[in-house]
Amino acid sequence: MPRYTELVSRLPATVPFVGPEAQERARARPFKARIGANENVFGPSPLAVEAMARAAAETWRYGDPENHDLKHALAASHGIDAENVAVGEGIDGLLGYLVRMLVEPGDKVVTSLGAYPTFNFHVAGYGGLLLTVPYRDDREDVFALVEKAAESEAKIAYLANPDNPMGTVHPPESIKRAIRAVPEGCLLVLDEAYMDCAPAEFRLPLDVSDASVVRMRTFSKVYGMAGARVGYAIGHSELIRSFDKIRNHFGMSRISQAGALAALGDKAHLAETVGKIEAARTRIGEIAAANGLAAVPSAANFVAVDCGRDGDFAKRVLDGLIERDVFVRMPFVPPQNRCIRVSAGTESDLSLFERALPEALREAG
Repeated sequence: MPRYTELVSRLPATVPFVGPEAQERARARPFKARIGANENVFGPSPLAVEAMARAAAETWRYGDPENHDLKHALAASHGIDAENVAVGEGIDGLLGYLVRMLVEPGDKVVTSLGAYPTFNFHVAGYGGLLLTVPYRDDREDVFALVEKAAESEAKIAYLANPDNPMGTVHPPESIKRAIRAVPEGCLLVLDEAYMDCAPAEFRLPLDVSDASVVRMRTFSKVYGMAGARVGYAIGHSELIRSFDKIRNHFGMSRISQAGALAALGDKAHLAETVGKIEAARTRIGEIAAANGLAAVPSAANFVAVDCGRDGDFAKRVLDGLIERDVFVRMPFVPPQNRCIRVSAGTESDLSLFERALPEALREAG
């Protein structure tokens, strides 16, 4: 056998999520409503689909290792320079590169207890010491994160805004205050995967001169391209250049680059999709209320529905929905695990959810 590193020998062979495909294989039947993975069921721009179809005929070529056209288009769309943009294989891939760049065995990293677990997965993979702070009122406690980073001399503090798995969001002024309080030598990773779904008043202006923060965006959510794996980081030019030292330079396929470039230019489809997400959030809230449940206010493309009891009860509700072919997920950590998390779905998806939820609640109780 290979001579594994001591770190890898200690780690479990696991991934943060059990995908819907794995569940379908175990169940020996498909889901009828796939509203658990925060995918955009409304799909990508038709222009992106056309661009990807054209690019498919050229897959004998490597993708541009500099991601030149996409980087420059992203920079123009945000009013910044291309030297402030790094493109990678989704936010997950970029988080992996960032942790590799900054974290050595024993280095401290701060996140929220129960927040997006893939980041934690990367930290463990490089031997970092993960420190956590609890949520406050179903939101990541941004100031407690910064305080924890200061007292522990952490190298990274991770914050998703809007949050996953709760969908809650902090206003720009709170994020600005947190950025000003980031201790020297610490990097605030601001995961904004869902920011395009949020109302405009929650969007923080960019300041790429500040080396204490890096911001992550994705084409997986509002652009409907989760399977294409396209994400990008926005930050200080020196930090962005450091990605080139370690990234997979041929990690972005031609198909993904072409699709993202076309999607970025289709503003009409983007606006239409945002409207559908907003309508779906409202419908999920109405379904929850009709069953005596409360929806946590969300700025993302999903809604956390408070089942009103504890995590065991919520898990029984979730199992009941899955048994009825409705795929949803739930937070991992109490007290947020009293909720189930329902992604924005089509009318058909949400009608199935509407029929299945009262049955699952009765069965769970």
